[in-house]
Amino acid sequence: MICHVRRSSERILTTHVGSLIRPPELLDAMRARDRDPARWNAAVSTAVRDVVQRQRDAGIDIVDDGEYSKTGFTAYVTDRLEGFEFRPPPPGQSAMLNRGRDRRAFADFYREYDATEGQTEGGMTAVCVGPIAYRGREVLERDFANLRAAMREAGADEAFIPAAAPGTIELQRTNAYYPSEETYLFAIADAMRTEYQAIVEAGFILQLDDPRVVVQWDLQDPAPTVAEYRAFAELRIAALNRAIAGLPEDRMRYHLCWGSWHGPHTTDIPLADIVDLVLRVGVGGYSIESANARHAHEWTVWERARLPAGKVLIPGVISHNTNAVEHPDLIAQRIVTFARLVGRENVIAGADCGFAQGAAYRRVHPSIMWAKLRALADGARLASARLWR
Repeated sequence: MICHVRRSSERILTTHVGSLIRPPELLDAMRARDRDPARWNAAVSTAVRDVVQRQRDAGIDIVDDGEYSKTGFTAYVTDRLEGFEFRPPPPGQSAMLNRGRDRRAFADFYREYDATEGQTEGGMTAVCVGPIAYRGREVLERDFANLRAAMREAGADEAFIPAAAPGTIELQRTNAYYPSEETYLFAIADAMRTEYQAIVEAGFILQLDDPRVVVQWDLQDPAPTVAEYRAFAELRIAALNRAIAGLPEDRMRYHLCWGSWHGPHTTDIPLADIVDLVLRVGVGGYSIESANARHAHEWTVWERARLPAGKVLIPGVISHNTNAVEHPDLIAQRIVTFARLVGRENVIAGADCGFAQGAAYRRVHPSIMWAKLRALADGARLASARLWR
């Protein structure tokens, strides 16, 4: 089994971003995983088989394991890297991530939002306290085995596995060991290459998750200039490219979003300001948030930006950011718009972001998530009929 980022000449394919809502029995097993690892491993294996089958039943072509073995889309990294420990955040910092200019502008809203989401200022943060090295090979191999078995049972022939990009890992953890920001970043990149290479060599598509390459724009206060921020993003992209150097481009895709929290997002950096940097990432496909109300207009960026030859665009055409289930006709319209700009064979229909950024933290109700994925498949079929008639 060798999976590639496919360019389809027959119809629009469907996929999503990765993290799916965990079933209650998996969460129960996770709470006891340190005491009863056998129960946890068995629960993950069972849940992965179920979630892959449900993706196929919903009409998703390129599936994943829901990231069910992970505590969160980046939180899992701390379990797989040597050199980190949990500590209280430094004075003046919060263990919570989204503490930027959007929060300052809408402070009253965020106080209510945090209360309804169960978020508080307390908690611990991962801190780098020693040399970084990869130690997660055993659990990674278990992930591979679970996903292969689930694919065989469900009749799926394409699957991806998400992994956090170096810049996003760096910016969600405090450095108390390396002498500079840059050496810390590149140490993460060198360690994570082990995971990236293993995923590709195991035959899966590697998805590199990198929301912080754009989210950090909001978190810098006062706001940097666009030129300053581009320099900041270029360094993170350089670290990522070093981590994946020599790996086949058509076996990798890059995911970019502006953070999945349900806030106003008035201080998101425009895609137009950084799209050329995004396209420098040496992968075969680009998964970019494109459906929510703050970014749905940015399809126009592709009137000017040129998708490199042989590459695929995976625009989000359904959003985790609303409980409204997108109508298949709207999804089809969005797909057709992107197809006419970059070529129908160069589009895979995707989602904006994951539906569960943490194992116990979901963005919508599970019934809505599955309805959205079914609508995604329905919209892709409508778009295919229009594009290949």
